[in-house]
Amino acid sequence: MKKAQIILILISGAILSSNSFAQNHTRIPPEKPTLIIGIVIDQMRYDYIYRFWDKYSAGGIKSMVQGGTFCKNASYNYLINETAVGHATISTGALPSHHGIISNNWYVSLQDKTVYCVEDDRVNTIGGGYEAGRYSPRKLLASTLGDELKLANNFRSKVLGIALDNPAAILSAGHTADYAFWFDTESGNWITSSYYVDSLPAWVVEFNEKKLADTYLGRIWEPLLPITDYTESFPDTNQYETGLNGRSVFPYDLKKISTPRRNETDYSIIKYTPFGNVLTKDLAIAAIVNEELGKDEYTDILTIGFSANEYIGKAFGPNSVEMEDALLRLDRELEHFFSFVNEYVGKENTLIYLTADHGLAYNPVYLEENRIPAGEFNPNAALSLLASYLNIIYERGDWIKYYYAQQLYLNHELIEDARIPLQDFQETVVLFLLQFEGVSNAVSAHTLQTANFSDGIFRNIQNGYHQKRSGDVIINLAPGWTEKSYNNSSYHSSYVGDNHVPLIFYGWKIKRTAINRPVNIVDVAPTLAYFLDISKPNAAMGAIILELVE
Repeated sequence: MKKAQIILILISGAILSSNSFAQNHTRIPPEKPTLIIGIVIDQMRYDYIYRFWDKYSAGGIKSMVQGGTFCKNASYNYLINETAVGHATISTGALPSHHGIISNNWYVSLQDKTVYCVEDDRVNTIGGGYEAGRYSPRKLLASTLGDELKLANNFRSKVLGIALDNPAAILSAGHTADYAFWFDTESGNWITSSYYVDSLPAWVVEFNEKKLADTYLGRIWEPLLPITDYTESFPDTNQYETGLNGRSVFPYDLKKISTPRRNETDYSIIKYTPFGNVLTKDLAIAAIVNEELGKDEYTDILTIGFSANEYIGKAFGPNSVEMEDALLRLDRELEHFFSFVNEYVGKENTLIYLTADHGLAYNPVYLEENRIPAGEFNPNAALSLLASYLNIIYERGDWIKYYYAQQLYLNHELIEDARIPLQDFQETVVLFLLQFEGVSNAVSAHTLQTANFSDGIFRNIQNGYHQKRSGDVIINLAPGWTEKSYNNSSYHSSYVGDNHVPLIFYGWKIKRTAINRPVNIVDVAPTLAYFLDISKPNAAMGAIILELVE
């Protein structure tokens, strides 16, 4: 019966009233929500809410803004805005300095290698290719909201994480999650790891057997609206887009693009299309039905990461017709999803929050062309000059071990053998890097360990600094500047475009209002913990959003 329900829901969104979630005012909400749904849209700039407002559906994002609590001044207050960092911060209520996910990757000097934020060679893939599922939350150093909920009620709650990308699914769900599912680009299946289970649940196997990824990749991606209506974006033909397999104008024949060779499908293509978000929503509905989420007195948590926007941003940029189209399509999918949740669980029983893991900065070339100060910092060129400089003032050597996301890791062993105080070496590097155009600040690990910054950019750098994982020298670029991007149209910075994100609470007992004061994303988990009468995650540093609870 459940399987039949799922098929009906997935095939025909029309079976549900598109406005039912917004119109349900009659049922009395329980003391606590029976289901919390966390929606995180990758690369969702705050201004996308109003930029495309007139084109959103009545029952999607617009219904949340008009019917819930909209925190209009919500932001992240650390330097490195990347996917893994954002999801970890939302779920733990902690800063990277405490939860330990400082970036998507970092360097481990004792092992002399770089590590990925969720890699784990102690686990095996369940349901997909050998390497596709060898991931777990073990590198996350703090508990999540889901962990604290399970501890509070002796593991009677269910906690699930779903996203195309593994860090979004894994870090949002936490250490004690029942499941985290992500998409395998080799098989086209949703998979997990042996950290969670020994085999896929039967309902996930059945879902995979539907081959919905193949169905969606058989489509042609055309604009949802007439192309002339996309007036908020660049023309479809412009110089700022990398594109999808060399193509950057509508329409996109996904069957042709995803099958470069006969009988061989490149499932990664779905991540670069709005249909990756549709596939994610489909699995979320299947999870709610089959796991019976929100159906008893113990609150369940479902986190959903809409990761496709990340890849669309990389391929086409923040001002592209493709990004606008992806958001408009996602909005329609959310309208369908909210209607389903209202019918199956009930708006009065469900608390939904929506935010982003980070935003997306404007293309610096575009800014420069419009006389706005901007530029691209080339780390490869800077490191080459730095290496030459160090070889002149010291002896020749491999002084630089690794650079990633504005962090420079030095060769501690070589520095020690040369009897150079590490602090002095770090400061030498700092002074050199400050000479480069576009570098606004540079700070050493020693300074971050010995000083206490209470505000400004140095506070943000310190908030993202973890003594065991971060680099020896961290740089901050000037406003409008980004690191040079060689293979995508996505740009990140430490300023407003990247750290100012939407934050909306909706459903259950949530009031209809707007909060204009600054709210930090670390406030999300403590506020939800307050609603549930449980402890905050163990490293949480955020405050309860009082306007929501008073």
